[in-house]
Amino acid sequence: QVQLVESGGGLVQAGGSLTLSCVASARTKSNYAMGWFRQAPGKEREFVAAIGWSAGRTNYADSVKGRFTISRDNAKNTVFLQMNSLKPEDTAVYYCAASETVWVPLLAYEYDYWGQGTQITVSS
Repeated sequence: QVQLVESGGGLVQAGGSLTLSCVASARTKSNYAMGWFRQAPGKEREFVAAIGWSAGRTNYADSVKGRFTISRDNAKNTVFLQMNSLKPEDTAVYYCAASETVWVPLLAYEYDYWGQGTQITVSS
């Protein structure tokens, strides 16, 4: 069982930056694909970004492309989401997820483990 713990959420003004971190609680296989999803109030959970186990492949939602960067440090069992030029519409609970797939999945059902989420609020 993999436990994921997110951190780094908070309140930020529009145009600002935040970096989220997600740490796996136990030594895991480094070949998990990792992803970030978000869920705003009254909306469905949506894909934000994902990274393959080797960090050689990444995927981003169109809404965050060019503003967000996903990265990982397998030695520290940690994945990061650097978020720049934040907008009020980025306000949501952000979830970290791990997938045992060998590709870089975009869909929530392809992920096997989930964190509890961290709140990001972007004020205008």
